[in-house]
Amino acid sequence: MASPLMLARTALRPQARRMTNSTQWVRSVGRRFRPEPEPQPAKSNLGPRILIGGALVGGLVAGAALVAYPMLTAETKNGKPVGPEKAELVFEKPRKRTVSAEESRDQMSPQHVQVKQSWEHPGVYAWGSNAGKVVAPDSNESVIKTPRRISYFDDQILRDLKLDCNFGAAIDEKGNLVQWGVAFDKEHYTPTVTLKGKDLVKLAVSRDRIIGLASNGEVYSVPVAAADQRSGQKEGAASSSSLWSSQSPVNFRSLKPKSLGWGEKIVDVRSGLEHCLMLTSKGRVFSAASSSEDFPSKGQLGIPGLTWTNRPAGPYDQPHEVTGLSGFKIKEIATGDFHSLALDTEGRIFTFGDNSFGQLGFQNDTEHPYVDSPRPLPINELYHGTSLRPKVTSIAAGGLNSFFTVDARAFQGQIGSGQSQVVPAKDLGRINVETWACGEGIHGSLGTGKWTHVSVAPTKVKALSNLFEFDEATNAVVPIRLSRLSVGTTHACAVMDNVTRVNTTNSNSETDTNFGADVLWWGGNEYYQLGTGKRNNVNMPTYIAPLDTPAHGHGHENRLVKREGETNRFQLTPRKTVRLEGGKGRSVSVEQRAECGRLVSAVYSAA
Repeated sequence: MASPLMLARTALRPQARRMTNSTQWVRSVGRRFRPEPEPQPAKSNLGPRILIGGALVGGLVAGAALVAYPMLTAETKNGKPVGPEKAELVFEKPRKRTVSAEESRDQMSPQHVQVKQSWEHPGVYAWGSNAGKVVAPDSNESVIKTPRRISYFDDQILRDLKLDCNFGAAIDEKGNLVQWGVAFDKEHYTPTVTLKGKDLVKLAVSRDRIIGLASNGEVYSVPVAAADQRSGQKEGAASSSSLWSSQSPVNFRSLKPKSLGWGEKIVDVRSGLEHCLMLTSKGRVFSAASSSEDFPSKGQLGIPGLTWTNRPAGPYDQPHEVTGLSGFKIKEIATGDFHSLALDTEGRIFTFGDNSFGQLGFQNDTEHPYVDSPRPLPINELYHGTSLRPKVTSIAAGGLNSFFTVDARAFQGQIGSGQSQVVPAKDLGRINVETWACGEGIHGSLGTGKWTHVSVAPTKVKALSNLFEFDEATNAVVPIRLSRLSVGTTHACAVMDNVTRVNTTNSNSETDTNFGADVLWWGGNEYYQLGTGKRNNVNMPTYIAPLDTPAHGHGHENRLVKREGETNRFQLTPRKTVRLEGGKGRSVSVEQRAECGRLVSAVYSAA
């Protein structure tokens, strides 16, 4: 019979262990296994007393080993312990040997490739709902899940682009209007030049009309439907011979405020489903009906008491000055489906229109959801109890949502309601650049990480706030602002104003690469309008894969891909004067822009 000491040594002897379903193994899998040392008998003159104690200790240790590893057993083969299986080594494939610095840049940086392709192959990419043959006019697919080129616009540079799920509108490089989609023509829904010779520079779209701004400040309202364009009196036909020499004359209306001052002209237009706003060069705002189907009735015109029944004599779409903004020099305007925003030069926001979902920035009144005159938004309340002094720098709106960006600068004072904390000297003058959102967020369109049905106040979009980067040009850490926000019906995208590089030449090192501006997407994705290749809504800003990334799964999946070990995300190319066709074509100033529309998205090369 074995002695207690021998039993103790046997229990502690190292053995090859076989992994089973024990949870004990899972918890210790990250630690490298080391065999426990055999216990040594104590050297003492206590004799038998120590042997008994050693047996007791050995038994306890063996018992502890059995408790700690109840499912570990020794595995042997032919009486010999079996060691762990050898790991199979997978080696990275060697990179292709490059013969030039430019090839090295292409292989090193996916962002460099994106910039180069945007110059060599300008055009339009679109994705989302294709029910109206807008995203892919030559396809019968109901949805386009990943970015796809619209072949008509290959190698074209556009002045502007606006998309609805049923029609598209663009301004070509010559200032002509291009239209397509089933709402334009059910039989011939491919892109077609309609309004010519007006030198258009900017577009806005309503439910059934297109609002175009010309370089001279004239504003035109054009029917979406080709049939409506061909019917009725062609306004201005006698004075626009260059236009009416075409075989397809267009019926349009002119929207011109009557009270413009000397040298004052319209410089910006925005449109909701039923109304539009016009901004003048002197900071005044005019509003007008922009749809022939419904007269604006939710206060979005900013004219107190104005309805269809008591409207003044004259055209139904005549512009009205928003007198509630008199005395404020407005520098930016924005519109959602049924609401309006205005931003003045002092950084103050005014909102009016439908507030059913809190899109005006304050809690909605269910009994009186419409606000028919401009109301200032108390931005300072968002920073109450802080040492930050806010100033709004930009606004954006779309659907049932509003967004604005804030520069909040720390000033000398005290923090908190108790006035007990003094602002540190190092923080004086520091700028926090933040983005705020309000409205309906049940689709994730606020980008706050929550599925908010109705907003009671603006909420900070943390993913787009308080971002910084190191700028080598200034040798300092600088805040990252938003360059542009495009807001669709249920989704949006933000173009970041991060440091970019587009001036790499052959004289630079092969490690000097071009890279563009980051762009993030969020919100409703029921028609794949986010470009992620998946259908789930996203409530926080996210990246998508580059436009020309080969699709997985027969073109129905477009994940962020990895190339040579790094994540490859889509970036927009900033403005640069380049030669097209790989440096062999004409010289143009071009940039990429992103556009969110009604259940569709697009990226295009802009003049």
